[in-house]
Amino acid sequence: MKKLFGLLIFAILFSFKPDERPSLAIGASAPNFNLKGVDGKMYTLQSFAKAKVLAIVFTCNHCPTAQAYEDRIKKIAAEYKAKGVQVVAISPNDPTSVRLDEMGYTDLGDTYEDMKIRSKNANFNFPYLFDGDTEITSKKYGPVATPHIFIFDEKRILRYSGRIDDVEKPTGKPKSLDARNAIEALLAGKTVPVEKTKTFGCSIKWKEKEVLTNNEKESWAKEPVALENIDEEGIKKLLKNDSGKLRLVNVWATWCGPCVAEIPDFLNINRMYRHRDFELITISADKPDKKEKALATLKRLQASSKNYIFNSDDAYKLIELIDPKWQGALPYTLLIEPNGKIIYQKQGTINPMKMKTMIVENPSVGRYF
Repeated sequence: MKKLFGLLIFAILFSFKPDERPSLAIGASAPNFNLKGVDGKMYTLQSFAKAKVLAIVFTCNHCPTAQAYEDRIKKIAAEYKAKGVQVVAISPNDPTSVRLDEMGYTDLGDTYEDMKIRSKNANFNFPYLFDGDTEITSKKYGPVATPHIFIFDEKRILRYSGRIDDVEKPTGKPKSLDARNAIEALLAGKTVPVEKTKTFGCSIKWKEKEVLTNNEKESWAKEPVALENIDEEGIKKLLKNDSGKLRLVNVWATWCGPCVAEIPDFLNINRMYRHRDFELITISADKPDKKEKALATLKRLQASSKNYIFNSDDAYKLIELIDPKWQGALPYTLLIEPNGKIIYQKQGTINPMKMKTMIVENPSVGRYF
């Protein structure tokens, strides 16, 4: 009976597709909101009452399309501010509903704290509001994807909804400047030429999608974990890196507490970028006769990355092979470009945030499609 009840609740919750929520109709009044900005202030619709035109963009941190449009949103905000146009950005995403494999183009998630970092790093010149905790506002507006812009006239009647323009890449040349055309028309007191367009980008991460992140975690537990022997020539080849991928190498040991403690950070990084031109490789500095212990640790941590153990008792040989500059303390980490160029080496634990930024901003990976 309990199982049947659970199935009934599941059916009710998922009787509709969350991505098919209706968008606010052209001619509708702007729904009010009360949301916290990255500056710590609370904002409502009335906060922007003086604006002749209000442009509300639903966007987020993690989406490559959203990131690709950030500079264009900033330009609209800057160029039209003196004319009475107010740009406001809202993140509709529930942070717990963003899978790690959906974060392959970013160094930040969609939490409020991450929004503050993104706003600062990207020099946002508009309010950036968080709606991911309740999604009440987002459900009223009904964004289809990130980014999705809604443009309202002075009476706060919706006059345009859809894309910002028709080219995703920042370096591209749009043929149709839909959002700008709508703003220009409203400022001139004219009818918006095209009132609605389709949007292209990442789906909204509604709260209901948290089940997908839970499924992802379950799938990690099923991934095989192996530990292979590697010799001197194998390490030399590994460092040469002819894989065509950005390669992150971490040297660790079971007896090194900080090593084991930071492995989950490396695994999360791997789960974010492993579907891109990126790979994580771990090398255990344990003695060969401790291979089973090292493998047990990797299995406990669900380390399904490529894992090696040096097949020699000579730790000093391993040190010289990995990096002659390395003094020998663990952990030790290298980031190697596809041509074998070492662009990062660190004795001690890494800063996961800085590492993600280095990876996603490397030409081998990148923030955009």
